[in-house]
Amino acid sequence: MTTSSTNHMNAASIVRLFLLAAIWGASFLFMRVSVQAFGPVALIMFRVAIAAVFLWLASRWLKRDLKLGMQWRYFLTLGCLNSAFPFILFAYAAQSLPASLLSILNATSPLFGAAIGALWLRIPLTLPVGLGLAFGLAGVTVLVGQTALLVGDRDWLALAAGLVAPASYSVASLYTKAHPGRATPFDNAHGSMWMAVLAVLPLVFLAPIRAAPNAGDWAAVALLGTVCTGAAYLLYFRLIDEVGSTRALSVTFLIPVFGVLWGALFLDEAVGWHTLLGGALVLMGIAMTAGVLRLPALRK
Repeated sequence: MTTSSTNHMNAASIVRLFLLAAIWGASFLFMRVSVQAFGPVALIMFRVAIAAVFLWLASRWLKRDLKLGMQWRYFLTLGCLNSAFPFILFAYAAQSLPASLLSILNATSPLFGAAIGALWLRIPLTLPVGLGLAFGLAGVTVLVGQTALLVGDRDWLALAAGLVAPASYSVASLYTKAHPGRATPFDNAHGSMWMAVLAVLPLVFLAPIRAAPNAGDWAAVALLGTVCTGAAYLLYFRLIDEVGSTRALSVTFLIPVFGVLWGALFLDEAVGWHTLLGGALVLMGIAMTAGVLRLPALRK
């Protein structure tokens, strides 16, 4: 058993965990609010640029110098897979899909990680993981199928984008695991964010800002970059130091709860039966895939 799994969560850690889930759940709210004015590409350009500056300031305060050096290709790959590409896809999907659905689709990343790991890295697919993937697939089918009936065929691209984005997160996670010791978690976030800026910047000239953003749009993108990206990373790494990576990843289960809550409270999004049922199936699948939920019959 690793050290990370032996750490216990105290009251302060639990508060930080829920705060992180609330912050990351709010990112879909802020994207929904601001994407119509900025457009997906310009919105994400501002998001990663603000987050990169925020993390640079944090590195000065923490006295952590970033040494890109010969690792710039590693950080560039990670920046594209973990930030630039999925952020733009989620922003594109946010033009027409509700924040509640986006937050649930975002949570499917561990499911994609297990499936891609089995296909790409030949990681054995155990029975609990297989059942978890089945539950997750059933949940996604309920969510996507019912949503497609409600929004129409024209938003199938948005649904596809909302599913490819978490798959990209999974590939990024597997990529970092395939290159152990290349950088600390903070340097991974900091270096990859600057590379994400370089990746997105040329695309802005092809897809500039659509309309003049108002004060609310600028406030949303500022919060998206500083709080939901920069500060959220710092909070996440603080949790890893306190309780270990395994327990810190339990935030995955809470993000959809807050995503649905913020969408209902601030955007008047309806929470239908398909959202609740599909979300429950997805979370059950994630829990089984991650080994958090184990059926008695499956225990050895």
